[in-house]
Amino acid sequence: MAINRKIVGAALIVYGGDWNPEQWPEETWPEDVRLMREAGVNHVSLGIFSWSLLEPTEGKYDFGRLDRIMDLLAEGGIKTYLSTPTASPPPWFAHSYPEALPVDAEGRRLWHGSRQAFCPSSPVYLDKALGIAEQLGHRYHDHPALAMWHIHNEYGCHNSRCYCDTSAAAFRTWLTARYGTLDALNDAWGTAFWSQRYSDWEQILPPRITPSFTHPGQQLDFHRFSSDALLDLYRAERDLLRGLAPGVPATTNFMAGFHWDMDYWSFAEEVDVVSTDQYLIGEDPHIDLAFAADLTRSFRRDRPWLLMEHSTSAVNWQDHNRAKRPGEMHRNSVQHLARGADAIMFFQWRQSKAGAEKWHSAMVPHAGTDTKIWREVVALGGLLDDAADVAGRTVEADVAILLDWPSLWAQDHPAQPTSRLKPVEEIKRWHAGLWRLGVTCDLAHPEGDLSGYRLVLVPSLYLVTDAGAANLERFVAGGGVALVGPYSGIVDEHDKVRLGGYPGAWRDLLGVTVEEFFPLAAGETVTLAGGGTGAVWSEVAHPATASVLDVYATGEPAWTRNRWSEGAAHYLTTLPTGAGLTRVLSAVCAEAGVPASATPGVELVRRSHPNGRSYLFAINHTETDAVVEATGTALDGTRADGRLTVPAGAVRIVRETPLG
Repeated sequence: MAINRKIVGAALIVYGGDWNPEQWPEETWPEDVRLMREAGVNHVSLGIFSWSLLEPTEGKYDFGRLDRIMDLLAEGGIKTYLSTPTASPPPWFAHSYPEALPVDAEGRRLWHGSRQAFCPSSPVYLDKALGIAEQLGHRYHDHPALAMWHIHNEYGCHNSRCYCDTSAAAFRTWLTARYGTLDALNDAWGTAFWSQRYSDWEQILPPRITPSFTHPGQQLDFHRFSSDALLDLYRAERDLLRGLAPGVPATTNFMAGFHWDMDYWSFAEEVDVVSTDQYLIGEDPHIDLAFAADLTRSFRRDRPWLLMEHSTSAVNWQDHNRAKRPGEMHRNSVQHLARGADAIMFFQWRQSKAGAEKWHSAMVPHAGTDTKIWREVVALGGLLDDAADVAGRTVEADVAILLDWPSLWAQDHPAQPTSRLKPVEEIKRWHAGLWRLGVTCDLAHPEGDLSGYRLVLVPSLYLVTDAGAANLERFVAGGGVALVGPYSGIVDEHDKVRLGGYPGAWRDLLGVTVEEFFPLAAGETVTLAGGGTGAVWSEVAHPATASVLDVYATGEPAWTRNRWSEGAAHYLTTLPTGAGLTRVLSAVCAEAGVPASATPGVELVRRSHPNGRSYLFAINHTETDAVVEATGTALDGTRADGRLTVPAGAVRIVRETPLG
């Protein structure tokens, strides 16, 4: 077959989805490509779940089908993110190597019959995964349809931690590299408690089910090890493919914002471009979407990212799988674009007629092209083509929220003052508060560069390293404003309490010493003198150098502010609810010089380039028309001379007129 070597232009928004043609008769493939071109699709992810067809029996390969598919895409001018299919080993793998299957914390082996049925530490799995990856690399490294390697799929989605004997041995090797000696490990974990001191490395196991609580230090390090084990698998496939196809970038799709078992700060350092999957969850799905997009953007703030998967309508894996209303998919997609995505892709291209995801929506639904979904798919393709000049532009933010995976994992241990203080929920709640104020924010690693921000928020950072603690101090000393939430700075990197009074790491920065926690019961609140209530948590705090900005009805400090060199650090001893949190966030934004004004229910985000025009995205999530401030020309040709009407449920993208 003659191959059209058309290269998709550099200035474009990638548009497409997972294409799984192996689910369909070959005569449907040309029709799929024709429909892709009609919809404006320029890229597809390919081969994600094809291992059992590419290697139907161990060591016997069949690439005839994939050859024809790749050539068909190249002829149609459609590029591919070619996947290594290693997220779903074929049945022969489990049948021949049952020892490579994962084991849960209760000692139950998990069998083949779905996907990700492998132990991340299994040398047999790694060998077989590299085998199929090598075959793909040799065969397609210079194929004209190849744009990027899509390595694996959603690492750790179903097997993030394995507790088998192979994993136990790998965990001990990891611990030896981390601590060097048993004495150092025993000291770090504090194993003198409950007579858990180890005298031989072979005595150490993963935190399997025990009669009572597992050891906090052991559990925390096992989470770290498990994340590293998955990252090692990614590196192994990536390095092999780099050797076979120099210059072809590689990525793997994160699940940022809704899956918390992998440390994505570490993963982000290893991918050539950050990509993620995002699905609507929660009571305010558009705000949850904004959080996921902001988190993904923050992994590599210097460049855009790829939305590898989202849904055209309903998914199949929630208790109640809500279909998206007309226009909702369009708004969702533009939200991701506004917050830094240069690719808008879906799972999947054609909706499956069989299998566990047959009720997951797709770009071509069961009902075909005479549908709401297809009409919106085509309309979105047109919009993204019109918005091609947005590609490469970045999102600027004056505010950062600190987030770190080890802190989440440490606080996940059940032996806490309360189970109701949930760090991810609190981080999302503060982010939502900023969203409602019209403030765009990044997420940041506690040890990362904070110099570009005016305001740093620390909603819930139970664990912080000495380096992370000092980093926030330097930020404030240089003139920044910080707001720290309760139960932050409490323990070090080993989950050992910082003694001398809470909030340990930041006692001096905040100018406050907390002597005791008083968690609140469900439904219990504290009244704040400045208005509103606090929930979940309260403390007995003693200001040293801090001034008190608000108190409980009992007179105990609820909100303090401490001058620290050129900046200021605020502290909350409770979790203000509703208007109370808005009041605090508004105040610290004002002090930091961060504009905080919004049209209720309308999302405004700006993408810009230092040497080029900026684009203002206005997304109306309400059922009434809204008027926003804007100057420039919308993509539909509408002029905005200071004011722009955004119809109910609609989006507007404005090429802004440069000042002066």
